[in-house]
Amino acid sequence: MAVPESIAAIARGGEQLGFTHAYTSDHIVVPTSFESIYPYTADGSAPFGTSFLELLTTLTYVAAVTSKVRLVTSVMVAPYRAPMHTAKVLSTIDVLSRGRPTVGVDVGWMREEFEAVDAPPFEARGRVTDEYLRAFRELWTADAPSFSGDHVSFADVAFEPKPAQNPLPIWIGGESVPAIRRAATLGDGWYPISFGAANPLDTLDRFTASLGNLHALAREAGREPGDIEITYHAGAYGREAETVDGERRAFTGTDGQIADDVKRFEEAGVSNIFWLFPGDTPDELLGSMERFATGVARG
Repeated sequence: MAVPESIAAIARGGEQLGFTHAYTSDHIVVPTSFESIYPYTADGSAPFGTSFLELLTTLTYVAAVTSKVRLVTSVMVAPYRAPMHTAKVLSTIDVLSRGRPTVGVDVGWMREEFEAVDAPPFEARGRVTDEYLRAFRELWTADAPSFSGDHVSFADVAFEPKPAQNPLPIWIGGESVPAIRRAATLGDGWYPISFGAANPLDTLDRFTASLGNLHALAREAGREPGDIEITYHAGAYGREAETVDGERRAFTGTDGQIADDVKRFEEAGVSNIFWLFPGDTPDELLGSMERFATGVARG
């Protein structure tokens, strides 16, 4: 479905159905062989192929064929791209779309892709990401931006125009303790996935325990926990009921059960819930989205 007509049909159709966010994922290249462990399957295998459009370019196209839906990088691997250029591209998308992007970021997991795209060292990806995020904010907000770090430095530059959004929101992806700490200190939002192999958040109890850690770390950083928006990726829509530790896995089962889960997670503080919709063609995918909109969102 990586053709303009399909992308436009899905984006416009989703917007018409009332979905509020559109997102795309990030791979610049996929090494033909790699030993890195994919963090979202039980056996560490990667359930995807090799065909990926560049995510920032794709979101620019989605912005042009829609009018309301928010545009989410889900997630952009921060170290893959030069920080000043990345800040400029994101700012440009924000201006041209009249303030619709949300910058979802993560540190990355595939060492071999880091090496292939000549990114900074894989072992330094956390520190690099933290610096890049601080540099983004400096460029987006300061009248005379300057920054001095180990991985990015600049001064005596003009960065105009500024983004339409002030701030241009940054969501931190990930479920690990370092990711939660990054969200608590640097993020406008936290964006975990339910089905992480190492840190699954696939029941309300597991999710609220990690949310409690986020709130505690935010307070330690001098921030109000309520200022951090929570977006939760529930995984694939339409799965039959599954159990974990004797409890139904959240967001599996009937549409009624899923609708109840939506309410429970919203009451716990979740503002947005993202899904993967099944379908091999645009029509099939939009059919899944329409069933969700009818059976869950309006149920």
